[in-house]
Amino acid sequence: MAGRKKHSAEDVVRKLRRADELAAAGRTNEEIAGELEVSAATLYNWRRAYGGMDVNAAKELKELREQNSRLKRLLAEAELEKDALREVAKGKILSPAAQRRAVDMLKRVKGMSERLACKAVGLSRSTYRRLPSAQTPADPDAQLREWLRSYSQRNPCHGFRRAWAGLRYDEQQVVNRKKVHRLWVEEGLQRRVRSRRKRVGESSVPQVGADAPKVVWALDFQFDSTMDGKAIKIASMVDEHTRESLLNIVERSITAERLIEDLRRCFTAAGGPPMVLRMDNGPEMISQALQQFCVGMVGVVYIPPGTPWNNGFIESFNNRLRRECLNRNHWTTVLEARVAIADYKHEHNTAHRHSALGYLTPAEYAAGCSHTHHPVACEIN
Repeated sequence: MAGRKKHSAEDVVRKLRRADELAAAGRTNEEIAGELEVSAATLYNWRRAYGGMDVNAAKELKELREQNSRLKRLLAEAELEKDALREVAKGKILSPAAQRRAVDMLKRVKGMSERLACKAVGLSRSTYRRLPSAQTPADPDAQLREWLRSYSQRNPCHGFRRAWAGLRYDEQQVVNRKKVHRLWVEEGLQRRVRSRRKRVGESSVPQVGADAPKVVWALDFQFDSTMDGKAIKIASMVDEHTRESLLNIVERSITAERLIEDLRRCFTAAGGPPMVLRMDNGPEMISQALQQFCVGMVGVVYIPPGTPWNNGFIESFNNRLRRECLNRNHWTTVLEARVAIADYKHEHNTAHRHSALGYLTPAEYAAGCSHTHHPVACEIN
């Protein structure tokens, strides 16, 4: 069966002129339509649309109608695109993965075509159709992704920088830090740490610079509890230069005498006392027993009351101890807490790679450190 014949504007005008000649000869509309090989309805529509026009006018009218139809289609697509952008989230969608998800959502919810959805999101169709390497069977980073997931399960409080340090120095794998960050984010391991807003305090004592080992040791206490609700007290001390953890006391309560006993043991193990002990104004710290113990042996610097940021090194260590150890465990006895916290502090000294130390562990840095103290950098009252 022959398809429907499409007439140009010139053909329509010519046939209408022929129809006028046949009508003047007394032919009926059915006879005229049969002569012109069209239906009577088509002849009627032609007369209504092109009647009284010459060829140029009819051609111009047809072009205007086609242009109007095209403009209507573009306007409909523009309105649909605006509706699609309102459906997607506010702001730019930066990653290709997020753009793919947006295109899939527009196709599913709005019934948009792939072409129009990609245009609304700003993603090329070739990029949309190309699968990410992580979704292909031959993913070149499959082993690295598996290692990062395993590392995150073992150390849920660590970020990608410490994971990169573990790869670089412990696993001996040369891998770019930016690549580790990208894979870390793609695997959903990124965690936003909301830190408290830092305030600026003015110390009433001169700052002491820890420019070498055994210059400034920072001392502080923090609290936790066993499962029966009873409190336990934890004493920690770090060398501000090497970041080594030097003290581990975990008891229900810690007296000044017990603190002095363990400090004497630390001084003996380190080959002598440091130049300065930095601490806050806790009752154990300002006790006469501790002050008499320090006279003639080690200087004591108290930070102003209510300014823990002046003792930032030990506060940072306490924060890490809280997130990575205390918050992840429940203690049934003080002995269990003492053993677990001692293991964590040993791991901190021997396994935690500190970015400020060039990604060396505190023990490695202390073993190779050759810095000496310059008296002008430290004032001790």
